[in-house]
Amino acid sequence: MATIRLSISGMSCAGCVTSIEDALNSVEGVTSAIINFAEHTATVEGNVDSKTLVDQVASAGYGAAELNDLEDEAEKDAAEMVYYRSLLKKAWIAALVGFPQFVLGMAGLLPAIEDDIGRQLWFGIGVATLFVLVYSGGHFFTGAWKAARNHNANMDTLIALGTGTAWLYSMVIIVVPDWVPAMAQYAYFEAAAIIIALINLGAALEMRARGKTSEAIKRLIGLQPKTASVIRNGVEQDVVIEEVGLDETLRVRPGERIAVDGLIIEGQSSIDESMLTGEPIPVQKQAGDEVVAGTINKTGSFLFQAKRIGKDTALAQIIEMVRTAQSSKPAIGRLADKVSSIFVPSVMIIAVLTFLAWFNFGPVEQSTTLAIVTTMTVLIIACPCALGLATPISIMVGIGKAAEFGTLIRNGDALQKAGKLTTIILDKTGTVTEGRPSVTEIVTVDGWSDDKLLLWAASLEQGSEHPLAEAIVNTAREKHFTLFNVENFNAIAGHGVEATIEKQTVLLGNHKLMQDRDIDTSTMHEIATNLTQKAQTPMFMAVNKRIVGIISVADAIKQDSKAAIKRLHDIGLKVVLLTGDNQATAKAVASQVGIDEVIAEVLPEDKADKVASLQQQGERVGMVGDGINDAPALARADVGFAIGTGTDVAIESADITLMRGSLHGVVDAINISKATVRNIKQNLFGAFIYNTLGIPVAAGVLFPMLGILLNPMIAGGAMAMSSVTVVSNANRLRLFKPRG
Repeated sequence: MATIRLSISGMSCAGCVTSIEDALNSVEGVTSAIINFAEHTATVEGNVDSKTLVDQVASAGYGAAELNDLEDEAEKDAAEMVYYRSLLKKAWIAALVGFPQFVLGMAGLLPAIEDDIGRQLWFGIGVATLFVLVYSGGHFFTGAWKAARNHNANMDTLIALGTGTAWLYSMVIIVVPDWVPAMAQYAYFEAAAIIIALINLGAALEMRARGKTSEAIKRLIGLQPKTASVIRNGVEQDVVIEEVGLDETLRVRPGERIAVDGLIIEGQSSIDESMLTGEPIPVQKQAGDEVVAGTINKTGSFLFQAKRIGKDTALAQIIEMVRTAQSSKPAIGRLADKVSSIFVPSVMIIAVLTFLAWFNFGPVEQSTTLAIVTTMTVLIIACPCALGLATPISIMVGIGKAAEFGTLIRNGDALQKAGKLTTIILDKTGTVTEGRPSVTEIVTVDGWSDDKLLLWAASLEQGSEHPLAEAIVNTAREKHFTLFNVENFNAIAGHGVEATIEKQTVLLGNHKLMQDRDIDTSTMHEIATNLTQKAQTPMFMAVNKRIVGIISVADAIKQDSKAAIKRLHDIGLKVVLLTGDNQATAKAVASQVGIDEVIAEVLPEDKADKVASLQQQGERVGMVGDGINDAPALARADVGFAIGTGTDVAIESADITLMRGSLHGVVDAINISKATVRNIKQNLFGAFIYNTLGIPVAAGVLFPMLGILLNPMIAGGAMAMSSVTVVSNANRLRLFKPRG
């Protein structure tokens, strides 16, 4: 099943979204089609080719083009900039025709329509206004016609009907004034021109503001270098990024961005991976370590071998994940789309009823004029642009903001649900802890130093494959120790190891091993007990049957786990530790990080059942994990959080991926979720209130009591600015700090 992205042109409101989605979903082979009104794109999944989709969009009355790569994206951005300038130009031309009419009319300097000279002048004004309708407002009339041909109605329909009626009515008064009562002989050319000017200006401002919402994606795309330095046949040469092949050797100099994903084969350096993880501290890399496209080489020069290129790089996958998420719709957004889809037809019915009411029951002398004015005002003020933008624009900014903090949110539903969680379940290994054993404490007696004990222990363990042995050997190598060659090595299953070093018999192992060899450990018994209570594994070392010290190994707790868990508690969440480890170790870890509830000794296949059990108790559960055994629980939870340093299976099963192994990302995602949903609700409230109050006022409900009618030009300005207000409110999210 393929995923195809299309750039869509000709969309003017949320009604268009429904029309295009319906058209695409009707194509055989399409499993889902989602329109992002804020970005003017479509994301289609299914077994179908792009040409069929483009043709289907065209048959619905809109334009489409496939987006394949970064060049297509650049072309789309360039086309939007051209359109932005075009809208501004059209707005100014319409204003140049309409504004002088408005000023002269207010000053009483325009001639009366009744005399011949005045009628000739007004006819010229009518022709100039027609030019405005064709040049500055032609896209509204074209859009309305396309919609009508497809049995639809949209924002263009309302604008075309409103301004077209105003112009046509005014021309009737100029050409055949006898058809209209003398009291109703008033031309509305300036209203038509200024409405077109205001709506074009509003659309341009909205487009400019919308551009800012996709800055997160643009920044990610900008991280991809255009060229790479490749070594071929012993010669170093610069090639465009598309020509880099798998397993080719590339050189990276200080200050350069890494072109593709790969493994260092020569040299070492510190790499700034903040674009990937949100962590500002550079990471030391050496031969055998992985490097990722888009990250920055800070100091040394090194060679690396390309392992993932093109769309397979981590950066490309992050871009695709963010883009897909920004195009998705949460439940609250789908509700807004349903309302919008019936909104325009409803407004047209209201407009007809408004005309009939004023024409039949309005003041006799002005019934026709008032019917025209109120109908036009209803049509203009009711355009549901703000309603259609309310959700997607906030989703784009919110998911982009999360990406800046190293948190990738897969879809809008996850973004909406994350803020409603009541319980967070944390896996222990790799989530609360580092996920790899390390030496935590060394205690010595009888004149031994810490370094000497570590050196002898590592020399003993260098032939072992046990994870605890690996932790000791790695610690020694980090200190650049040269290990001894040992003799008579013997691994004692479940207990420890023994060997000869410098002609001395050395034992390293647990308390049971010491007991079996009749070695007295009483002097260190209390120390060992304390270490065990701290979730550490103490190993005794004895030389010639005499205890010389303890080396303790543990899966160390991440430095920021305690602080992150406190933040989870501070926002009212219940935190549960879920692990397959034994009860004592689990409780020891939980007590160190401030977790009250522990569920230990859980088999991998039972983790999802524990999640379901909490859900049955009414809890909305978030699950955080990093291993294959966490995947079912991540999928079962209301929101699954995968630690990005974990396995691909866990990441694929999760709704939210934390690109660095910190639990702070969970709290950040929840805070961003709450801020985004709050922003969406503000937008929807504003849009609904605007239309709920605006339409009755436009229809003239205040006229019988207060003698107030809404001017069509004010309605046009209000309609245009309502969209700008929604987009501007969404852009406030860009300033949001989840840890502020």
